[in-house]
Amino acid sequence: MKQGKGIENPESRFSAVLLAAAKLPGVRIDREAYLRSALARHCSEDDIRRAIEETPAAAGISVEVLDKLANDSIRYETAKVSALSAAAGIPGILALPATVPADLAQYFGHMVRIAQKLAYLYSWPDLFSDDGDDGHDVDDATMGVLTLFFGVMFGTQSANAAVGKVAGMMAEQVAKKLPQKALTKGVVYPVVKKVAAYLGVQMTKQSFAKSVSKAIPVVGAVVSGGLTFATYLPMAKRLKKHLSGLELTKPSHRAVDDEVVDGEVVEDHESFAVADAVSGP
Repeated sequence: MKQGKGIENPESRFSAVLLAAAKLPGVRIDREAYLRSALARHCSEDDIRRAIEETPAAAGISVEVLDKLANDSIRYETAKVSALSAAAGIPGILALPATVPADLAQYFGHMVRIAQKLAYLYSWPDLFSDDGDDGHDVDDATMGVLTLFFGVMFGTQSANAAVGKVAGMMAEQVAKKLPQKALTKGVVYPVVKKVAAYLGVQMTKQSFAKSVSKAIPVVGAVVSGGLTFATYLPMAKRLKKHLSGLELTKPSHRAVDDEVVDGEVVEDHESFAVADAVSGP
């Protein structure tokens, strides 16, 4: 039926918005520059250099320091996205067709920003290091891991399990790169697809809520900014809590240049059935 077609695949809808957000100016975080800036007041130059060349965990930086830096970044990104959301709410109902898509894109863009910052603090590799020559392409593994990070933010248990699985694979292989095969073809991939579909549905609900909040000028600005603050902050904290407890944060794991044998690490893990149950918050 045409109506069903108009609703479109929630998975595709989410992936399209995530891809657009990842390509927005200022969304991508330079891992080296961010770690150097964040760690400057807490670590020696040797520790900073090692954190950049390997990982903060390999540099022996304490979880307490990393948690403080993570909270600082969360506060900064939350304040920024809330202010932008409030500004988008000022025009009122006449500007809804223009402001809502833009607001959603910048909201997702700031989710991508905080996801990168938290990932780099908690010893994940550069998420965009293998992009195309034009610097704007986003490879499938990066899309996959960002989808899982968003799933953690939204409270899906399958995303929690999948992120833990990916982190475990990297920790086991002490590698500097995302496990490409697992995220694009292997056992983690079905989870990525199901999480994307779940998030596509949630995204539609959130867009409607934002549209309602912006219907009245000025008042809409306050409500919209408040709504963004009330959703973004706990989601960022949820991702921080999950990433901080993974194997990658342990100082014993030192990254090396070897590729992850990603497809082989979990070939017998058919019990990884969380793909069949994407639960909500």
